[in-house]
Amino acid sequence: MHEIAFPLLAGLVLVALAFDFLNGLHDAANSIATVVSTKLLKPVPAVLFAAGFNFAAYFLTILFPSLHKVAETIGKGLIDKDLVTPAVVFGALAGAMFWNVVTWLKGIPSSSSHALVGGIVGAGVAHAGFTGIQWTGLNKTLVAIVLSPVLGMALSMLIMLMSSWLFARARNKTAERSFRSLHLMSSAAYSISHGLNDAQKTMGVITVLLFSTGYLKGEFAVPHWVAISCYVAMAAGTMAGGWKIIETMGSRITKLSHHQGFSASLGGSIIVFSASLLGIPVSTTHTITGCVIGAGTARRASAVRWGVAGNVMVAWVITIPASAAVGALFYSLTRLF
Repeated sequence: MHEIAFPLLAGLVLVALAFDFLNGLHDAANSIATVVSTKLLKPVPAVLFAAGFNFAAYFLTILFPSLHKVAETIGKGLIDKDLVTPAVVFGALAGAMFWNVVTWLKGIPSSSSHALVGGIVGAGVAHAGFTGIQWTGLNKTLVAIVLSPVLGMALSMLIMLMSSWLFARARNKTAERSFRSLHLMSSAAYSISHGLNDAQKTMGVITVLLFSTGYLKGEFAVPHWVAISCYVAMAAGTMAGGWKIIETMGSRITKLSHHQGFSASLGGSIIVFSASLLGIPVSTTHTITGCVIGAGTARRASAVRWGVAGNVMVAWVITIPASAAVGALFYSLTRLF
């Protein structure tokens, strides 16, 4: 157990919630880019819509407590929980927040999830070396980096093809009206899945901090107040919006119709809900980007601006090592004081 004064502990919890807020701000585009770019909703109602459904994930976890497996993976599945110290938590959060701010200012839809994973691993390795890494949890997260956008792209293309066949004989006005409604519902589903998966990452960090400092006794489980605080912070960040990233996701990669927006959001929600059930901290950003590309490609390959998509993918590759390096640096700075 690592002793820490309560004011410092409270300060670290607030830093974690600040990361959660930044995560919601950075990832607002995940939920609303398709509904904004297709003019289904105006920007302000769209962020309120997404924030509401982000928070609705809290009620889903009350009904199904097993959905908190992602928090367990983050809290004890990447670095041995007995090796985590307050300095490791600070380094992890600093690394993740630094990368989020950089990509937010540049309008790059990188992954807040993998920035946090990188920060945790970087700070953890700086503290205890590679022996502290829980390779099972880290490996499944690294595999998800590749699989989530690829599966999302394939699934969204399949949904596009199947729904095109189902509406083949429908009149254009009927099909358009149907896809507008389906698009709104699928966007709501994706917002819930985003809140469910992403808010748990901060829950895992706060829970392991409480556990390592002796403020959480007994079984490693997310306290109720931690869960609701993280959902509130996530929803508040989503309401703040990340307009540069929304533009990139909604129009710079490809122009979307309601049909494509529905296919992308539905495909993404299926992938993210599945990952949450398996306890995998998947990137909601990577997933929906793959889905948007898949929906655009289903129309025609030339509809996708592959140069923009390529720049996004480069950011994906460097997210974990960049945030890990910054996490290790901030951990090392704590050793100087």
